[in-house]
Amino acid sequence: MSALSAPGAERRAPHALARWTTLLRLALVLGATPCVLACKPKASAAQCDGLLERYAGLVVTAKYPDASAEQIQAEREREKGEARSDDAFKNCSSQVSQAEFECAMHAPNADAFEKCLE
Repeated sequence: MSALSAPGAERRAPHALARWTTLLRLALVLGATPCVLACKPKASAAQCDGLLERYAGLVVTAKYPDASAEQIQAEREREKGEARSDDAFKNCSSQVSQAEFECAMHAPNADAFEKCLE
C-alpha cells in the first residue's frame, strides 16, 4: 500500500503542501531580504568616468573662474589624474549607488558633489 493510498493520507497531503509552500515562501523572503538591502544597483564604469569629469569641472571652475578655455582644460586633466589615483575613485563602481550618482551629477558645486557621495 502506498503512502498516498494509506488511510488519512489525503487529509495530510494538503496540510503538508501548505506547510511546504509556507516554508518555501519564507525561505525566499529571508534569502532575498539581504539582497534587497545590499544589492542596490551601483554606478557603472562609464558613470564613474562621468563623475570624475563632473567633479573635475566643478573644482576647476570654482578655483579658476576667470581662466581661459585652455587653462580650464589643462587643470581639468590635472584634477582627473589626481582623482584617478584616489582609492575612492578606484572603488567607485563597487561603492557608489545610482542614487548617489544622480545626486552628484546634479550637484551645483564640488562641496555638494562630495556630500552626495558621503
